[in-house]
Amino acid sequence: MPPSQTPPPIAGGPPAARPVAPPAAARPPAAPVRRAVAPMPAGRPVAAAPPAQAPVVAGPPALRASAPRLPRTEPLGQVLVGMGLLTEQELEEALERQKRTDAGALGEMLVSEEKITRDQLARAMAMRMGVGFFTLAEGVDPAVARLIDEKTARRYQAVPVRLEGEGRLVVAMADPSNVFAIDDLRILTRHEIRPVLAGSEEIHTLLGQTSRLDAVVADLVQESGGGDDPLEQADIADASDDAPVVRLVNSLIARAVDERASDIHFEPQAKEMVVRYRVDGVLRTVTAVPFRLANGVASRVKIMADLDIAEKRVPQDGRVGLTVGGRPLDLRVATLPTVYGEKIVMRILDKSNVLMRLSGLGFTRDVLAKFEACYSRPYGAVLVTGPTGSGKSTSLYGALNQLNSTAKNIITVEDPVEYRLAGINQVQVNPKAGLTFAAGLRSILRCDPDIVMIGEIRDRETAQIAVESALTGHLVLATIHTNDAAGALTRLTEMGVESFLSASAVAGILAQRLARRLCSHCKEQTTVSHAVLRDMMDVTALPANLPDPAPIYRPVGCPRCQETGYKGRVGVYEMLVMSEAMERMTVAGASGEEIGRQARKEGMRTLREDGLLKVLSGHTSIEEVARAVG
Repeated sequence: MPPSQTPPPIAGGPPAARPVAPPAAARPPAAPVRRAVAPMPAGRPVAAAPPAQAPVVAGPPALRASAPRLPRTEPLGQVLVGMGLLTEQELEEALERQKRTDAGALGEMLVSEEKITRDQLARAMAMRMGVGFFTLAEGVDPAVARLIDEKTARRYQAVPVRLEGEGRLVVAMADPSNVFAIDDLRILTRHEIRPVLAGSEEIHTLLGQTSRLDAVVADLVQESGGGDDPLEQADIADASDDAPVVRLVNSLIARAVDERASDIHFEPQAKEMVVRYRVDGVLRTVTAVPFRLANGVASRVKIMADLDIAEKRVPQDGRVGLTVGGRPLDLRVATLPTVYGEKIVMRILDKSNVLMRLSGLGFTRDVLAKFEACYSRPYGAVLVTGPTGSGKSTSLYGALNQLNSTAKNIITVEDPVEYRLAGINQVQVNPKAGLTFAAGLRSILRCDPDIVMIGEIRDRETAQIAVESALTGHLVLATIHTNDAAGALTRLTEMGVESFLSASAVAGILAQRLARRLCSHCKEQTTVSHAVLRDMMDVTALPANLPDPAPIYRPVGCPRCQETGYKGRVGVYEMLVMSEAMERMTVAGASGEEIGRQARKEGMRTLREDGLLKVLSGHTSIEEVARAVG
């Protein structure tokens, strides 16, 4: 190479450009770590993997390029066979399916097919890499977990969990083969590192547990002068600019996103402001802020939402656009004056493009087939009904994803636009500017749509336009608030739509609820007699060949599910498909109960009957179905 030319840069930078740890003699001694809990035993070995295989990465950073690679000699499939999770024949069939369908990684394909669990996959990966496997039951030393900051932990998906003999640090990692991350952690912590594999759920839970909301609150109290006298109000202007207040609000939002919360509630009480998250439809208290600092927190949230911080007498609404963990979010903020101050609720909406699959929402095969047959028609109205927060919009988004193609013009009118769908024209309702559902729908029909989605049928005008659109060659998907499927037909009549029009326009009605899904890691099997099952589920008929007592599952609680026994939600559905008999009954002015009885004669399952199937299949519990369905 000529002297004038400069050699091309090497990925990751030359070793000399990276920080070099000082020599042992010059290096200051590591600060002793005070253990908040007794140190746990060494990481649990997986199967018969010899402990000597667990690598400890040490040595100067200049030798990064020659850092030892973790052994990956045996294919994952053979490891699964060796663990007894698959037979040789099942492995051959899985490899053939993977090759034929281009399904991606073998492990992920087997998890999606429910051949193995994600926990079993993680254990197999740990055995293949020759490292230990970490479980939440082993516990975490809080003092050790704080050896690295939250940003670094999220970047490397790694959390220190305990110290072993000779100062060796055990770090739970999503990818223990990342030797560069291990070396950086060694420099930051000044400890030798022993990586252990942790599943994605474990890492997610660990990151949430180490966010230290209470520590942020304590810092805020200390920096603001201490004291909890509710009569001693903090100055709004000073508190809103106070760094601890900003950190507290940011931490609350970040942790809410980590815990899959849909709402954050700031609720002022007599002596403190209680902060609660709504996770899987249920509120849970996460921390409390001293009352004297409640104004500062409220003002910070209002400033973020561009609201008037001086106005506390009337409700206000606003929105915040921000990014958390690389995900664009839209926060809808609502304030409400109470006797102790302003209650604030933040609704968290994910603005990123999503791909909703109906098959993952809890539909049974027959109900899903009926729903797909309804929304696959070239015209007609398909209504989804249920209370607020029952997943109606999610079901409609799943249907739109199935219908989306370049050959169709799909337009939606929503309030708010909860998810962004590529290739679909989405309209945000803005009543202040005169863009209501009815006004937007009238404009949409002049834009040559093939499919129209209406976020909610709220009034007579919107209902009338929706029904007429379904009768004039458009496929209309819409939500409406009723308790059951048959009640949607009478609700349209009550709104002023002629019964003969709605009878001809409506193709099908889906009623739904959301029940919390049992945690797959801690649910426990039990039995219940047929008599008790009929009484608790309020059903008359049970599935054929069901043993007595019937096997079901109940919640227990573990660190992965925040000790609730539930993680995620599953849909409970009631699908009514319009028939000639139901059309005649609708035109004749029959009640919702009469139409419902006819639908059951024609094969419709009620919400409770569908919930019973979810209980018997182990997806949820009897108590949860009773709570969700009512």
